[in-house]
Amino acid sequence: MSSSTAALASPRALSQAAWGLRAQFFVAGALFATWGVHVPTVKAHYGLGEQALALAMLASGLGALLALMHAGRAVGRHGPKAVAIVFGIVCTLCIAALLAFGSYAALVAVMLAYGAAASLFDVSINAEATELERLGGRPVMSGFHGMFSLGGMVGAGAGAVLQRAGVAPEQHLMGAALVCAAAILLGGSVMLRMEGATQPSSGMSLPRGALLPLGLLAAMGLIAEGAMYDWSVLYVKQELKSDAGTAAVAYASFSAAMAAARFGGDWVRGHIASVPLLQLSGALGTAGMALALLASEPWVALLGFALVGIGFANVVPVLFGAAARVPGVTPAHGIAAVSSVSYLGMMAGPPLIGVIAERASLTWGLVTVVVFAAVLALSARRALPAG
Repeated sequence: MSSSTAALASPRALSQAAWGLRAQFFVAGALFATWGVHVPTVKAHYGLGEQALALAMLASGLGALLALMHAGRAVGRHGPKAVAIVFGIVCTLCIAALLAFGSYAALVAVMLAYGAAASLFDVSINAEATELERLGGRPVMSGFHGMFSLGGMVGAGAGAVLQRAGVAPEQHLMGAALVCAAAILLGGSVMLRMEGATQPSSGMSLPRGALLPLGLLAAMGLIAEGAMYDWSVLYVKQELKSDAGTAAVAYASFSAAMAAARFGGDWVRGHIASVPLLQLSGALGTAGMALALLASEPWVALLGFALVGIGFANVVPVLFGAAARVPGVTPAHGIAAVSSVSYLGMMAGPPLIGVIAERASLTWGLVTVVVFAAVLALSARRALPAG
């Protein structure tokens, strides 16, 4: 910890910084949800099939990969606060530009930029959350991720309401971008300066040894989150023949359930050991996604998505906590290594689903979520032998 951080680590400063960071997690969730709500809009605007849409999503994953190679060095050199503000604003610009062009190449470029900016934004706010948890001496990570889910719920809910009200998608995207940019600037103004919170790195932190299975399990969990962001709305609209307003509620139901579970997650983590908690998480995720895919009525699918949200709510907080306790590595390095591969899982999973959907159906594409959830449940004891 740098001397500037130590000087600012009073209870009042920590409380203000926590609220500022909650705003950043909320914005991150709201931006993902805004993109998720408009996946059908983007598909129609550019005249895309599932495979072309999946490749655009893959461009976002490629942007994330390129950015993650330098994320540790950027956060270590400039601090989480500066990186979060700069790249959070870039994310809002990309969201505003989703429908601003007419060519597929322009969409791919926007998605590439969005993936890069979102990964840097994500790594920076998680780095600060880890340091605040250490400075405060109590678990708070689940609560921060709860704000991410709450942002997703609000973003998706607002999208559903505005679509029903006949607001043009371009107006919604621009308005969401402006509101999120204001929240980033206001929240960033009270974040702590932590230039020494992470060590500069010449490249991407790669998970090795005990960190590798943790990273893989986190990736499986985030594949489910990525699937909900990118495909749940389209699934309810296309496969269950629902109207746009009902379809938009699909992601909101997932985010609302996940937010509720995450806000109680720190208490749950204090009463249930890591291994049984991950096993229960995987089982709920498996059952929820299977229910959604077998549903013939939209409300049943919404219930399934909610179960997926509850199931995967505490996967990332549990695994990040485990990474911070791996012997022989610093907490910052452990979390950076696990978050890098897990974030790639979230970005790469949806394009994989899209490729399967193009060749079979979106239902079969989303079966991958069932498979990964089951693998997570079955692998928990091996990845966390001391959990």
